Amino acid sequence: MQIDPEKAINYVIEQSPKFAEAKANRRYLEEYKKTLLAQLFQEAPSGTVADREAWARAHKSYQLVLEGLKDAVKVESELEWRMKAALTKVEVWRSLEASHRFIDQVTK
Repeated sequence: MQIDPEKAINYVIEQSPKFAEAKANRRYLEEYKKTLLAQLFQEAPSGTVADREAWARAHKSYQLVLEGLKDAVKVESELEWRMKAALTKVEVWRSLEASHRFIDQVTK
């Protein structure tokens, strides 16, 4: 197994701004969802609290935010797992190097 730890680390460094942006987008949408729900709740036709909440949650703009949040979570998760995989490659490389050093010591 040939692992280039420098390549893996560079990948993490290169991807970190994208991951940070994806995480920020997800967090923003989570917070905006709450704000939008409150705004829509205020705009809802009169009725019970449950009726107004149902109207707000069924509103097209709220549904669009949920779709955006779904996409943001997908992007963030994909970047996160790719970065974890790259870091895992570094750990595997370290273990292999330690094993090689041990074998060299034992066989001398």
